[in-house]
Amino acid sequence: MTISEGSKLPEATLTQMGENGPEAVHLADRAAGRKIVIFAVPGAFTPTCHSAHVPSFIRTKDGFAAKGVDEIICVSVNDPFVMQAWGQATGATEAGLTLLADADSSLTKALGMDFDAPPAGLIARSKRYAMLVEDGTITKLHLEENPGACEISAGEGLLDAI
Repeated sequence: MTISEGSKLPEATLTQMGENGPEAVHLADRAAGRKIVIFAVPGAFTPTCHSAHVPSFIRTKDGFAAKGVDEIICVSVNDPFVMQAWGQATGATEAGLTLLADADSSLTKALGMDFDAPPAGLIARSKRYAMLVEDGTITKLHLEENPGACEISAGEGLLDAI
């Protein structure tokens, strides 16, 4: 099943690095009673994700805050150690973005957003998308047709739509 606008987020537990190592993050808890943006990328440190997608949300963070967004979350099918290093390398952590690992791709699969690109070494990865979630319900969804493109799923594309 592929999610769409009006869908509820599935139950999912992601991981992020805390002061004492990896910590579980229950997505439903993060979304309850809040307005959040979730954007997903095929992989940390991959070219478009690194040079276009994350920077677009760093640039637009204040614009989202002005529209009442409580948190911007980046999800990738990577481990939490990679996500921590990537957040530091891109400046996303310093900018206040939250980077969460979907290490076993359970969220990605539950959303119907998984794909494989064996020639690039990407197996069970996430399609590129961005969504606005209000109290656990997806109110805007921008899915890229091409995983190498970052246009409608970029920070500017989603911000202009809300």
